[in-house]
Amino acid sequence: MAAVAERYESLVAEFEALRRESGAAAPAWETRARAFERFLAKGFPNTRDEEWRFTNVGPIAEIAFMRSRPVSPDGAQVDPFRLPGVAAEIVLVNGRVSKALSKLDGLPAGVSVRASHAPSPKPQASSLDRVDGPFADLNHAFHEDAVTIDVAPKTVVAEPIHVLSIAIADGPPSLVLPRLDIHVGEAAEISIVETFAGLGEGTTLTSSLTGLRADTRAVVNYVKIQRELDSAFHLANIAMTLDRASTVTSTALTFGARISRNDILATLAGEGAECTLNGLYVVAGHSLTDTHTTIDHAMPHCPSHEVYKGIIAGRARAVFNGKIIVRPDAQKTNAKQTNKALLLTDDAQMNTKPQLEIFADDVKCTHGAAIGQLDEDALFYLQARGVALPDAKAMLIHAFAGEVIDGIAAPAVRDTATALLDEKLASAAAAPRP
Repeated sequence: MAAVAERYESLVAEFEALRRESGAAAPAWETRARAFERFLAKGFPNTRDEEWRFTNVGPIAEIAFMRSRPVSPDGAQVDPFRLPGVAAEIVLVNGRVSKALSKLDGLPAGVSVRASHAPSPKPQASSLDRVDGPFADLNHAFHEDAVTIDVAPKTVVAEPIHVLSIAIADGPPSLVLPRLDIHVGEAAEISIVETFAGLGEGTTLTSSLTGLRADTRAVVNYVKIQRELDSAFHLANIAMTLDRASTVTSTALTFGARISRNDILATLAGEGAECTLNGLYVVAGHSLTDTHTTIDHAMPHCPSHEVYKGIIAGRARAVFNGKIIVRPDAQKTNAKQTNKALLLTDDAQMNTKPQLEIFADDVKCTHGAAIGQLDEDALFYLQARGVALPDAKAMLIHAFAGEVIDGIAAPAVRDTATALLDEKLASAAAAPRP
């Protein structure tokens, strides 16, 4: 461990500085210290680890990251990342809540938002308690403000709540550690959009944690939009726990970062819970994106649906690992997983690995994966009817992505996703060929 700690000398110094500055209560620091010890015991993962076999984070491990410093961007810098038609907007800058930039005046009755630097006692366990791994441990050890959203039982919120996290890439390479914990009470309904964006010209490492607990008969729509700078690194953990007869629909959209990864865990912990995990990742240049999902069927009569699609251009690479676990008590499970990838160039690469771990006998589980290029016959058909080749390609790409984007309930979020897709495709088309 001493050798590993020496490699991360800058992080050790930053942790000691955080301890001195915060003067936090002993219980909080015990939690942080244990997390940092776990990180130092193993360090960053490498490709010898099975879960990271196709994702080399060596470029991250080579950088001496510092804690991010407080920054106050003006409203004009933040406005391009805001979403119209939301009930409230919580803005974090470098992992710290900005009261000046947040818009909480319209917070609906029955919804409370709080931010704290140290963990506070909770009436029930958080989904974040189950998240581990090296990047999660960095968040557990170094996070600044922890944001908690509580939705009271039977509260119905018509418009989404937007949580906007901005990483400011100025100065030395820095850690940005957003932390969001969502608890939706019995029979409540809400939509939450979490956006990750970047400003500046430097390098940031965002290691975010998002926890979601849906109580009995709760209905939750969660959308994540990752649009960080191309120079950024983004490693995220999302953990969801679904109680009896609850419904959670999650959509993860990835458009930015040099190296990005989503580790998503959904536990169907109550009978009749239903989970949908959808996602779209669009990468170009030399970027790498990785999606690891786990749907854990722990109780009977729980359906799950999963559709992930990738659009890969340039020399970019993508990884998808989708695991479905069916526990012995989870009879009458119905699980379906689909992963499709569209390679726009000869040098684009895709690695996909579906996994089924079934320990019950009365279940229906299917998975499928397909990797290919644009359909030449469809392109010919469109061009024969007067559609120019670039427009024909765009039509087919939008049709491919539409299964994910069109499933987003909020119109403003759908429009944002479509605009980001167009922007990414235009950037990839304009990039010089190797």
